[in-house]
Amino acid sequence: QLQLVESGGGSVHSGGSLKLSCVASGSALGGYGIAWFRQAPEKEREAVSCLGVGADSTHYADSVKGRFNISRDKAKNTMYLQMDNLKPEDTAVYYCAVGAVQCSPVVVTAPGWDAWYEYWGKGTLVTVSS
Repeated sequence: QLQLVESGGGSVHSGGSLKLSCVASGSALGGYGIAWFRQAPEKEREAVSCLGVGADSTHYADSVKGRFNISRDKAKNTMYLQMDNLKPEDTAVYYCAVGAVQCSPVVVTAPGWDAWYEYWGKGTLVTVSS
């Protein structure tokens, strides 16, 4: 059973940076597609970014494109989300997710793709103040 534990959340001012980590145990991340989702207060959960099984494709939501970067370290069995130039609207609980999902643009543009990811972390809170 794959288990995921996020860390790295916190409070920053607008323009600041944070790097989220998600450590996997129980199975190797390398055979899965990975993604980061977020849920702001009173809003639906949305996809932020995904990375394909072979790390051959990455996609980002328009709201974070150019500011966030998703990556994976197979040796550490860990996935990351580097977040730069943070804005107050980035405030949310961020979740890492893993599943047999091909990363394509629709994952980060259409609702409902969270249902395809089988394994989830418990989330880490990111708060950005203006």
